Amino acid sequence: MSGTPFDYFAQVELPTPTLDVAEVLHLVSSRFGLDVEARSLGSQQDQNFRLFSRDSGHPLGVLKISNPVFSEAEIDMQDRAAAMVADHDETLRIPRIVEGPLGPLSDWWETSEGRFHARVIENISGSTLMGSDYLSPAVVERMGELSARVSVALETFEHVATSRVLQWDLRYARRVVETLLPLEPDASVRTFVQQSAERALRALEPVQNTLPVQAGHFDITDDNVLRPVGERLPDAVIDFGDVSASWRVGEIAITVSSLLHHDGATPATALPAVRAFHALRPLDDDEIAALWPLVILRGAVLVLSGRQQVRLDEANSYADAALDREFRILSVAASVPSDVMTGAIRDALGLEPGSAPSWSAAPLLDSFGRVVALDGGTVSPLNDDGAWLRASSIDDAAIAQLDTGAEAVFLPAWSAVLAGAPTRTPSAPATIPTGTTLWLASATPILASAQVSRMRPGVISVTVGDETLTISGAGVDRAGGMLPARTRLCVQHASGETPDAPHLVSADLAAGWRSVLGDPAPALGLPAGEPSAPDDVLARREAVLAEVQEHYYSVPPQIERGWREYLVGVDGRVYLDMVNNVASVGHAHPRVVEAAYRQLRLVNTNSRFNYRAIADYAERVAATLPDELDTVFFVNSGSEAADLAIRLAMATTGRTDMVAMREAYHGWTFASDAVSTSVADNPSALSTRPQWVRTVAAANSYRGELRGADSSGYGPQAVQLIDELAAAGTPPAGIICETYFGNAGGVALPDGYLSQVYEAIRRHGGIAIADEVQVGFGRLGEWFWGFQQQGVVPDVVAVAKSIGAGQPIGAVITRREIADRYRTQGYFFSSTGGSPVSAVIGMAVLDIIRDEGLQENARVVGAHLKNRLEALGREHDIVGTVHGSGLYLGLEFVRDRETLEPATEETAAICDRLLELGVIMQPTGDHQNVLKIKPPLCITRESVDYFADQLSRVLATGW
Repeated sequence: MSGTPFDYFAQVELPTPTLDVAEVLHLVSSRFGLDVEARSLGSQQDQNFRLFSRDSGHPLGVLKISNPVFSEAEIDMQDRAAAMVADHDETLRIPRIVEGPLGPLSDWWETSEGRFHARVIENISGSTLMGSDYLSPAVVERMGELSARVSVALETFEHVATSRVLQWDLRYARRVVETLLPLEPDASVRTFVQQSAERALRALEPVQNTLPVQAGHFDITDDNVLRPVGERLPDAVIDFGDVSASWRVGEIAITVSSLLHHDGATPATALPAVRAFHALRPLDDDEIAALWPLVILRGAVLVLSGRQQVRLDEANSYADAALDREFRILSVAASVPSDVMTGAIRDALGLEPGSAPSWSAAPLLDSFGRVVALDGGTVSPLNDDGAWLRASSIDDAAIAQLDTGAEAVFLPAWSAVLAGAPTRTPSAPATIPTGTTLWLASATPILASAQVSRMRPGVISVTVGDETLTISGAGVDRAGGMLPARTRLCVQHASGETPDAPHLVSADLAAGWRSVLGDPAPALGLPAGEPSAPDDVLARREAVLAEVQEHYYSVPPQIERGWREYLVGVDGRVYLDMVNNVASVGHAHPRVVEAAYRQLRLVNTNSRFNYRAIADYAERVAATLPDELDTVFFVNSGSEAADLAIRLAMATTGRTDMVAMREAYHGWTFASDAVSTSVADNPSALSTRPQWVRTVAAANSYRGELRGADSSGYGPQAVQLIDELAAAGTPPAGIICETYFGNAGGVALPDGYLSQVYEAIRRHGGIAIADEVQVGFGRLGEWFWGFQQQGVVPDVVAVAKSIGAGQPIGAVITRREIADRYRTQGYFFSSTGGSPVSAVIGMAVLDIIRDEGLQENARVVGAHLKNRLEALGREHDIVGTVHGSGLYLGLEFVRDRETLEPATEETAAICDRLLELGVIMQPTGDHQNVLKIKPPLCITRESVDYFADQLSRVLATGW
C-alpha cells in the first residue's frame, strides 16, 4: 500500500471534492459497472452520495469519495477496522464494502479534479440522530454502550496507518487550537474558545501522560449511528473515517460531546452514556479525570475547525449547518468546570469522591452561645401553607430565631432548599446551596490573623494560610473586618478553577460541586453537615409492597409535598401536576387541613356513633343532586361505591345480571372489577368476566365501532341488547356506565345515549347507575355532574376521588326506596365511611368549590387549555383528537389519522419527556395512547399554558 499517513499539521486546509453528479454517475458506470441514480449527502471533508438502482429505486449503498489527502493505507485501515468490529460483535450493524458486478466497489478514480479514491459502502437502513432534537436517557445510554462496544472490539487492532495525525485526535487538541485560533476572525469566539480550552488543558495536564492508548473509531457521534425504522435505540455504527490510535478515553469523550447540542441537553444528561461506557469498558481514575476536559477540547476543535472549513469551502452546506450545533456543544461542555464534572462522573459511577477541601485552621469567628440550624427542605414546616413560594421565608425564619435569642442561625450547605424555588421549570432548578448561609445577631469580628480582601461589591475573601473562604452579603465589603448583623451571608470555600461558584446548584450536579467546594461550616465554628445516607425509597417500596401495586414512571421522583397544582420532590424540584383529580381543590388546601386537624382533636370514630358531621355532610351532598336522589351511603373509595351501587341494583330487582360498557373501569372489588372491561387494567378483562356481566360496545365516537355521525347508533345497539336479555327471561338488574367516558380519556357519550339506555333499563324494571367517580363534582366545568350533560337523572350515583381531596371518601346516592331494599342482602356498615374526619373534609371540599369558584375555573381554564391542545393538533399529525370538557380532557395520539393506529409507545415516551420538563402526566385508554388531563380544579391559566408550551416543545423536538 502506498502513501504516507496524513499529518493534519502539514496540510491544515482540507477542501472537499466537489465532483458534479453527472461525472460521478459516469465514473460509477465505467469503473464499477453500475447504472444508478445518486443523491448527494453531506460531509465535513469528503464527498458522499447515496446510490440507488435506476431500475428498482432500491438503495445500493453509500459512495464515499475520500479527500485526496488520505493515503491508500489509511483507506485500507478504515475498511479493516470496520470489518474487525463487525466480526467481533455481530449484534452491531456495521457497513462493509459492497460487491459489484466487477468485484469490490473500491478503486482509485481519475477525475476532473484529480485522483480520488472511491468506494461504495453498504447502505444501513434506519435513521441517524442528526439534528438537535431531544435524546432520551435510554438513547443517551445506548450511545455510551455503542462507544464501549466498538472500543472493546478494536482493543487489539493494529495497522501501520493508525499513526496518522488527525485534527480530531484529542492528543493534538492543543496544537489544533493553537493553529486555528489565530485564523478565527470573530474576537468573541476567539476569546471564548481560548479561555475554555486553556482551562481544559490545565485540568488535563496532570494525567495526560498516563492515559492508555489504543485504536478506536473516535467518531461515534449522533451523526454516525443509525436506529432501525420504527425503533428508538441505535444499533448501527457507520463512518470509520477517523480511525486512528489515540487516548482510549477519547472514544467516550467524543461520543458525549455529540450529545450536548440536543434539545434540553446539559452536562448532567450525558452521564447515562458515561455509566454505560464504564460498565463495558471501565475507566481508570486518570481517564475519569481526563474525560470532561477532553469533552471541552472536542468542542473547541469542532468550533474552530467547522468555522475554518466554511471559510475555506463556502459551498459546504453540511459544515455550515453544523456551526450552531458545534458552538452549543462547547457552550454546554464549558458551562460546568471540569473538576466539578469529574466529581459528578465519579458519583454517577458509584466511586468515592475526591478529597473535598476542609478547614484545618482555627475558626474565623468566636464561638457562639445559642445556635439554630434551619431546615429549608421539602418537608420542613417552614414551607407549609405555600410559604416556600416566598423567597424571603428563610430570611424571615432566621430573623425570628435571632429575635428569640439565638446568636447565630445557619442553613447548612448541600441540603435542598425549597424556599423560593421556581414553580415551573423545564430543567432541574438550582435548589442545593453550595455553602453555609449565616445570619448573626450582632456584628461579629473576623479572626484578626485572617487576611480580608474586597473582591467586588458585596463579596470579600478571607484567607488563613493557604485556605480561603468567600463571604457575600449586603454590606459585607464595607464592614472593615466585621460581619454585619441580621443579614444573609453566604459563605463558600474558594476554588482555583471556580472562584465564582454559584450559591445554588441543581441536585443532579450537587455531588460534583461538593467534591470541589466542601463544607465551610467548620471555618465558622459550626458543625459540618454529613452527606445524607442513601435512602432508596423506591427499592424499599418494591421490596415490601405487592408487585401489582404499581407506581408511576420507571424512575419516579420522590414526592413529599404538594401545594395547589404543584407537587414537590425531595430535591426541591417543583412539578406541575396535570393528572391528579384526587386532589380536586388543590394539594394541601389550608381549609381541608384545618378541618381535619380540628376534627382529629375532637373525635374520629366509626359511623355507627351519632355525631353531627355525617348528617351535615349527607345533606350537603344530596343538595347537589336532583331532589329524588335523597339518600346517601358513605364508603371509602370509588371501587366500594361502584360495588355498593351494583349490590343496590341486585337487591332492588332481585336479579343478578348487569349491563356494563366495554373498555370501562369501575374498580377492583369483586363486583366493580367484574363490570370493568378495560384491557389496559386487566388484559384478560373480557375473557374472564362472570356470566352475569353483559357488555355493550364502548360508545366512543372517535375510535369505537361506530364513529362520527354513526355513533348515534350506540344507543339503539345497547337498547337492543337490554330488550333481548329481557325477552330471553333474564332482564338485567341494571346498567352501570360512566356518564363521561373517562377511562378512554374524557370522551363525551353520544347525545341521547344515556336517555335511551336508561329508558330501556327502567322499562324492564332495572336500575340506572351513574359512575361519577372521575368526572363528578364540577370537573366538567359546564356541569357539576356528568349525567347533567346528557339531560338525565340516574337511579343511583357512585362518586369518590375528588369529593375527598385526597381523603378516602366515597358516596352512593339514591332514592329512599332503593336504599331500603338493601336490607334484603343484610346490613350495611363501613367503619370509616363517613367518619367525622371524612365528613368535615368532604364539607370543606364543597365549601372550597363554591367559595373559590372552582367549577367556573374548570370551565374557563379548561376551555382555554382545550383550544391550546386543538391548536397543537393542527400542527402535529400525531395528535388524533382532543376529547373532554372543562378540566377532564384527553389528548389522543395516533400514528395514522386514517387508520387511527394508536401511538402507544410514543405516548409513554412523551409522558417521560414531560416529567423531565417538570410536568406530571400519564397515559390512559385501552391502548394507553391518550394523555389523561385532569389537574386540580384550582389550576391557573399560566400553569395550563406552561403545560401546553412544554407539550408543544416535546412534539416539536422529540421524545
